[in-house]
Amino acid sequence: MPTHDLYAKDPGAPLWQVPATGAARFSWEYEDGRDRLLALYQKGKDKQWDGMRRIDWDIEVDPYDALGTPDEAMTLYGTPHWAKMTDRDKGELRRHFASWQFSQFLHGEQGAMICAARIVESVPDLDAKFYSATQTMDEARHAEIYGRFLHEKLGLVYPIDDNLRSLLGDTLRDSRWDMPYLGMQVLIEGLALAAFGMIRDTTEKPLPRQILAYVMQDEARHVAFGRMALRDHYQQLSDAELREREDFVIEGCYLMRDRLRGVEVLENFGIPRAEALELSERSEFLQLFRKLLFSRIVPCVKDIGLWGRRLQQAYVDLGVLDLGDFDLDRLMTQDEDIAERLDAERFAAEERARVTEIEQTIEEGAET
Repeated sequence: MPTHDLYAKDPGAPLWQVPATGAARFSWEYEDGRDRLLALYQKGKDKQWDGMRRIDWDIEVDPYDALGTPDEAMTLYGTPHWAKMTDRDKGELRRHFASWQFSQFLHGEQGAMICAARIVESVPDLDAKFYSATQTMDEARHAEIYGRFLHEKLGLVYPIDDNLRSLLGDTLRDSRWDMPYLGMQVLIEGLALAAFGMIRDTTEKPLPRQILAYVMQDEARHVAFGRMALRDHYQQLSDAELREREDFVIEGCYLMRDRLRGVEVLENFGIPRAEALELSERSEFLQLFRKLLFSRIVPCVKDIGLWGRRLQQAYVDLGVLDLGDFDLDRLMTQDEDIAERLDAERFAAEERARVTEIEQTIEEGAET
């Protein structure tokens, strides 16, 4: 079924065209490269995987409880709206919220794929071009996986959030080669990683947990790449140039905070937009969720050298300044380890099942 037929509301024109800006840069130096970045490129090649095979798509998903979200985490919980809802209504609400979340993941991954391709085109160093080429493939795989989950398991898709569209547009329209790194690798992917991790670590549903764990294993490399490239570049910039990047980060962080409300879902259930905004702002779960979503962004921004007074004040206003001391390397190592453990558990279970089947076959043969 075409995706257009699954949208919860009209997404508008079938194509969104963002004018390309900036120069395509070729490098004629093929041997010289940073060892750290070339090692990351090798890891990117070694860690390629097939979403058709690595993920167990035969697992059934209840579309009305796809993520196992508890009642207390629902924005309407404890309100008169919730009291009036039937169990069927609550299941439909869960389906819409899961679709809205995974739809934003899907649109963000397509944006990441386009930004990675833009980095291949515009970054001056060949070692960075090499790695970005592997990331482009990673992001294509992620978009494929999220799209399949939405089509086959939920049967519902939401259009791209206005704030995500705005940040993507700003990132792609900027002619400076480092801005796709900053907008995508640090802000959009940093926020997505935190969202992925919160669902991965709280859901007991095996299929979304597989999807999120394996995607996060890739994303850990992507964030490492962005940190490495930007840290090197920003050491060479003037104070004025750094302030420009900090202004971009400040605006982007406010956009990302406002993105994570799910107001479109509540509107689909007949709640006026102003009330939906107020409900999402009052939700204790969403307040905590929004803060924790910056756990990957703030330490990364600090690490790459964007830590001026105005940026720190913005993080005070957002209530996330303390997240700057998070150990980002430890978080990324955990992301990779969780995916490896999940593989080991799955393959061990499959091996046990195969051994049992063989033993049963032998016993049946002996009896005859």
